[in-house]
Amino acid sequence: MLREGPLHAAVKALLAEPGDRLEVPVGRFVIDLVRADGELVEVQTGGFGPLGKKLDALLDAHRMRVVHPVAAERRIVRVDDLGQVLGARRSPKRATAADVFDKLVTFPSLVSHPNLTIEVLLLREDHIRRSQPSTTRRRTRDPGERRLVDVIDRIVLRSPRDFLAALPALPLEPFTTRELAALLGCGTPLAQRALYCLRMTGIVEAAGKRGRAPLHVRTLGDGAGSSDATGSRRPREDAADVLV
Repeated sequence: MLREGPLHAAVKALLAEPGDRLEVPVGRFVIDLVRADGELVEVQTGGFGPLGKKLDALLDAHRMRVVHPVAAERRIVRVDDLGQVLGARRSPKRATAADVFDKLVTFPSLVSHPNLTIEVLLLREDHIRRSQPSTTRRRTRDPGERRLVDVIDRIVLRSPRDFLAALPALPLEPFTTRELAALLGCGTPLAQRALYCLRMTGIVEAAGKRGRAPLHVRTLGDGAGSSDATGSRRPREDAADVLV
């Protein structure tokens, strides 16, 4: 708790309901929130990599929910050393549910695990920054702090079908990575990660090439089966197969 940021603490408080317990030891791990019905809830504001050991150890025996907040609307707020607001502006960046693929690429095959739920919180948040960025070893950085203002929407993802429903309708005809990026309104790197996850969960599959660009097509099935019976993490496929 001493290391958690304002956003993590605010989301955890928002999720807590009567009967829930916070910061509970489970095995050799500490869980952010344990529901009265036994569900284990982890709030993850950054990458999903640190969750790997927890999921491997606990997921087969416990229902687990990973809550990932993203900034659907963000205001950049500059403050001085005393915390007084110097100015504020709206950020042009707007995250969507598709941003979860940037983190889910760590273990996409677990999407099919019956005990796992991913919940994406679309937030309105303030990003608090200093009046001037700090410079360390010739690098200018200003990580700032994310602070919760409001929850715009909550998207619950329990199966590959849920992930498919959370995205814009995929084309019926084969499509390239660049075409998916245009559909999602994101950059090519995120579209590549999304395609990797969609392939690992069986939602799309390779469909040859158009010129030098690999093609992908939505499968006819429900996209349920790319993990084994326990949903264990699998080695990554060749990422080059989804590159433009």
